Amino acid sequence: MKMHTQLIEKFNNKTATIGVLGLGYVGLPLAVEKAKAGYKVIGFDVQQEKVDKVNAGENYIGDVIPEDLTKLVNDGMLSATNDFAKICEADAVAICVPTPIDIYKQPNMKYVESSAKSIAEHITEGTLVVLESTTYPGTTEEIIKTAIEEKGFKVGENVFIAYSPERVDPGNKQFKTKNTPKVVGGITEKCTAVAATMYRNVLEGDIHEVSSPSVAEMEKLLENTFRNINIALANEMAMLCEKMNIDVWEVVDAAATKPYGFMPFYPGPGLGGHCIPIDPWYLTYKAREYNIHTKLIQTAGEINDSMPEYVVSRMMQLLNKSKKALAGSKVLVLGVAYKKDIDDYRESPILPILNLLTEADAEWEVVDPYIGQFKLNKEMVETVEMTEDKIQEADIVLIATNHSDFDYELILNKSNLILDTRNSYAKAEDNKYNKL
Repeated sequence: MKMHTQLIEKFNNKTATIGVLGLGYVGLPLAVEKAKAGYKVIGFDVQQEKVDKVNAGENYIGDVIPEDLTKLVNDGMLSATNDFAKICEADAVAICVPTPIDIYKQPNMKYVESSAKSIAEHITEGTLVVLESTTYPGTTEEIIKTAIEEKGFKVGENVFIAYSPERVDPGNKQFKTKNTPKVVGGITEKCTAVAATMYRNVLEGDIHEVSSPSVAEMEKLLENTFRNINIALANEMAMLCEKMNIDVWEVVDAAATKPYGFMPFYPGPGLGGHCIPIDPWYLTYKAREYNIHTKLIQTAGEINDSMPEYVVSRMMQLLNKSKKALAGSKVLVLGVAYKKDIDDYRESPILPILNLLTEADAEWEVVDPYIGQFKLNKEMVETVEMTEDKIQEADIVLIATNHSDFDYELILNKSNLILDTRNSYAKAEDNKYNKL
């Protein structure tokens, strides 16, 4: 029996062992779903703290049900390690490591490269390797395939490689890892067939097969670039509408009544999370190899990146009307997570806002019921509890993240001045209340 047929059979009868490299917001939920589907799963991570928590059955990711994790660990279906030599025990390995950008907006591929090297050193014949980290088209073949072939493997014959982009949306109540459709593109048809079989046995969402890893890599960038550009349009509309004394949220809601040809996007203090602010820069980076200048994408990125400065400038304007300067003013910032009801502040636009407030000599504190402390410029900052006194003492309250847990009636009644970046009060009529 050929190796790809044997591997497909292992996935179908649930005898395969699956490894997951990277136990963060993508990797841990994926590892849990694979274990729940009946596979023995080994999670790999360089951070000892994550390894220890998983092995103790302690959850640290919001989209994972704690009871599920504990049961899977206790039943021996899920374990974690930082010993990458154990990759040899896996029939399939999924790479779910970060793909950040540097200060020059260039891709930082060190985590993917390190993962490829570890896998190439330890895998055995008949193993499936799937890259899930968001990246530029060509990565799977240039980095993963090259590293594995250098060890003497033949892709499509005795090892199988594919790309299947993660589509995790932290805090989404409707779509989780389990039921979100999955795109899969293998280096060969056999690679695609093997990877698609694994995902069909794990997930409930549709599995959409494409012709190559590059197609799958590009479609993920298109998804998030689409959102990036449309959010930039909403942000630019917000700046224009503020000058014209028009409620931009009412404008968007009105436009959304059209049953075709329009999709609502809303403004905010900037983009956050690990995907939307970063992924378009991967596309512009790759486009330069082909002498293509992605003007629209770069302009959208610049607009979204400028929103923290716009927020602070609006705060200055509002305080000036109250005969106060931002310097020396007390600012109560509500929320540091990049979106509502989650504990994730990766790439949060609130962080540059805080830096700008510091540069302006404002006194600020942050309230976030989901985050007890956060890192700002390599230092840990403690959040505070929202109290009536805190609200009343603030010269201005910035609603940066619209967490459901906030007492919005108390905020409106007790604040001296409010700048709301999230349209928390659609119909509020109060001179001290201001939208973005």
